[in-house]
Amino acid sequence: MTALAVEELTGGYAAADHVVKGVSLGVAPGELLCVIGPNGAGKSTVLKLLTGLLRPRAGRVALDGRDVTGLSPRRMIEAGLVLVPQERNVFGTLTVEENLAMGCFLDPRRARARMAVVTDRFPLLAERRRQAARSLSGGQRQILAMGQALMSEPRVLLLDEPTAGLSPKAAADLFALVRSTAASGVAVLMVEQNALQAMEVSDRALVLVDGRNAHEGPAPALARDPEIRRLFLGGRGAGSMDASGTGRETQR
Repeated sequence: MTALAVEELTGGYAAADHVVKGVSLGVAPGELLCVIGPNGAGKSTVLKLLTGLLRPRAGRVALDGRDVTGLSPRRMIEAGLVLVPQERNVFGTLTVEENLAMGCFLDPRRARARMAVVTDRFPLLAERRRQAARSLSGGQRQILAMGQALMSEPRVLLLDEPTAGLSPKAAADLFALVRSTAASGVAVLMVEQNALQAMEVSDRALVLVDGRNAHEGPAPALARDPEIRRLFLGGRGAGSMDASGTGRETQR
């Protein structure tokens, strides 16, 4: 059964400005789908439309077969869909433990039990539980943000550029945790600019261009496709894309 089903999703930031122009996708429990594309393709806007941060102009969003199109962000969380935004995704002055507890705001009585599950999955959070979130490295903060999201036991986890600004080592470690999170049974939809690396750990990939589906298929196959590499991956070794979609080498 598909945990998240999206049909012809359309919307944007103004009534006459449709950044997303009929995107369709599906993610099954235990599956990791990465969404890639050039800057301005509408990747992050799709996430905002899915989570209620923006109201869709058209289309349908379903969780486990239930129509949830246009629900508020809180109602989306209650339904089982949670977003980890790219920035401002933890409370810097709170401890790791307090941040995790905030993720269980819908049912604080379950916080202790859920915290045990999350820290077992992410041992780093148990080791740093008394530290202020602002004292963590960038990669550690992203792990905390994922842990906080998992406190509500979502059916679908959305990740917006989780490796942005991270070192190659930190990005690789985070990708491994994202993969293991999907393997635990959560449906994961990940928007990423590190396209090649993201496809290496994903089950399927969706390429957006100008707010529309352009290519979709098994991630390993798309990663090997010469046309996809030429247009979006900048050749053999690049993992990011410029606004024109022609690709450029990423220097680290």
